[in-house]
Amino acid sequence: MNSIFQRALGRDFGRLHPELRRRLGVGVAGGQACIGNGVMDRVWHGAPFTRPFLALGSRRNILVPETGRAVPFVIENYPYIDSHGRETVTFVRTFQLPRRPRRFDATMIYNSARGCVVDYLGTHQHLATDLLFEVDERGGLVIRSGEYRFREGPLAFRVPDLVTGAATVRESFDDEIGRFRIDVRVVNHRCGPLFGYHGTFTTRYVPASGVPTTVKPRREQARR
Repeated sequence: MNSIFQRALGRDFGRLHPELRRRLGVGVAGGQACIGNGVMDRVWHGAPFTRPFLALGSRRNILVPETGRAVPFVIENYPYIDSHGRETVTFVRTFQLPRRPRRFDATMIYNSARGCVVDYLGTHQHLATDLLFEVDERGGLVIRSGEYRFREGPLAFRVPDLVTGAATVRESFDDEIGRFRIDVRVVNHRCGPLFGYHGTFTTRYVPASGVPTTVKPRREQARR
């Protein structure tokens, strides 16, 4: 079975740089996980008024309230079948910031009805957004988030754009340095830039059996 990212990109998957195809080909059928280690040149946030918003999100490993330069970085992509029978891939990012490590957690599934990847954010999957995948002219990947949906017990509603940020992720492979490049920006359409980071990393591939419990969400939402 193709990975969730192959399904989302369809024929465009073949246009990706070979290293990106390998990285995004991670899936249950392949039996491998991808671990990235690198350095983020800069982790930043927007104007001071964004700090309370970022601090609130960090309680459930969404966004990062501190800033830094030359920040050691790890990203863990483990495929597994969740409690609802869905193939899932973890996107757990850890930033070794000066004061304390910070995590930005996500788990992704493929929604065949909508033909896209659904990104669940945080430790409890209480925020979800559909992701739009594109391949650029150099074989890099561009990911853009859609509207955000909130799920908490019986509550389920679309989150107003006023209190959310549109995420744009650009990932590519630099042949000259033999490393992946990543650039993430989260921007509110009224308030401007909220959070982001950019840097480089290398990858290694390990058996996907025995997925660490530390990278799985504490709760899995059935609703998409």
